[in-house]
Amino acid sequence: MINPDRMDDASRRGGDVPTLVSQWKAADARRKELQGELDSLRAERNVANQRMAKADKKSPEFAAERDALRELSGRIKQGESELKQVQEDAARLLLVIPNAPHASVPDGASEADNPVFSTWGDKPTFDFTPQAHWDLGESLGILDFQAAAKISGARFCVLRGAGAQLSRALINLMVDLHTDHGYAEVWPPAMIRRQALEGTGQLPKFAEDLFVTGGDNELFLSPTAEVQVTNIHREEILEAERLPIHYVAYAPCFRAEAGSYGKDTRGLIRQHQFDKVELVKLVEPGTSYDELDALRNDAERVLQTLGLHYRVVTLCTGDLGFGSAKTYDLEVWLPGQEAYREISSCSNFEDFQARRAKIRYRPAAGEKPRPVHTINGSGLAVGRTIVAILEQYQQADGSVAVPEALRPYMRGLERIPARVNGP
Repeated sequence: MINPDRMDDASRRGGDVPTLVSQWKAADARRKELQGELDSLRAERNVANQRMAKADKKSPEFAAERDALRELSGRIKQGESELKQVQEDAARLLLVIPNAPHASVPDGASEADNPVFSTWGDKPTFDFTPQAHWDLGESLGILDFQAAAKISGARFCVLRGAGAQLSRALINLMVDLHTDHGYAEVWPPAMIRRQALEGTGQLPKFAEDLFVTGGDNELFLSPTAEVQVTNIHREEILEAERLPIHYVAYAPCFRAEAGSYGKDTRGLIRQHQFDKVELVKLVEPGTSYDELDALRNDAERVLQTLGLHYRVVTLCTGDLGFGSAKTYDLEVWLPGQEAYREISSCSNFEDFQARRAKIRYRPAAGEKPRPVHTINGSGLAVGRTIVAILEQYQQADGSVAVPEALRPYMRGLERIPARVNGP
């Protein structure tokens, strides 16, 4: 939930945001006006009650005071009803107004306006035409989209043999790297309540992108472990000495991809079900941008450990996520597609999520609690990392070399040989 003091900053996002901000300001102004009117009317009612208590109940004065009091009570009741509606309108608008961008976020309309922040490594070169991962994976017998379609439909994949082993190895490598750098590992449930999604901002904004169970016990399949892990401390007041809190979690993720029909229909880039290792931080406000830089470095470390060429871009106002105040995207190079593709988004939400989920900390004994700042990022998306390995490490004979850092997690396997089917 955006800090009301930063409404004008939120308007930098353009689109319908300035209109929503204007509507909220009007509702909030009317709320303050009504509150003042009601305070005056209630004070007037108290005085009228005192006059009635002193008046002769059989006198004309008493009858006149009684009739005036009834009319006054009616006005108060009407004002309270309007105030309740105005408060509901303002609260509804707060749920759909995005976070205000940090001052350092560049203006822009779309991803085309995202400046490159840094680049690591060199693009791999080939003396043959590199293949896309879907062709490589099928020829290696490790990606089976047809079997998945029989089971679940489009946008699913069965990983076979070395493909399944590669996925498991990546999860273990990523979690080990992050726990070695101070993150506490958690393994959250994959099904979550509506309140948790509202707390991190997925609801009501992105309802159509979520899978939901039926029946009285409504539960949603998690779109990202950011939701569960952030909500571990929902409605808590943390003591300052507990901060910062750093979590790493592996979790399966599920997205309907409602707005992506026709996009990335082949391969592993945009699946309904995928695996991700997530990094989440709860920190004091004064340290949150240093913590964001550190989290981005931790996500980059995975790519560097795997020897994958990538770049970092800073998202502009037009491409910034709904709840984020600032985001860096890590984009890995995919030679089979001749394009950089996002593999991690590292975001500082400032107090946006904490306000919604009521996560606060007490700066010192006796002081009033304040919202924490929340930060998260993929460390990394597992399926997209498989894509990058297949495309960057492919060989002329159709095989794929296994990055050296992964070999201990794959029983020493150095190469996924060509034309070998899985079990």
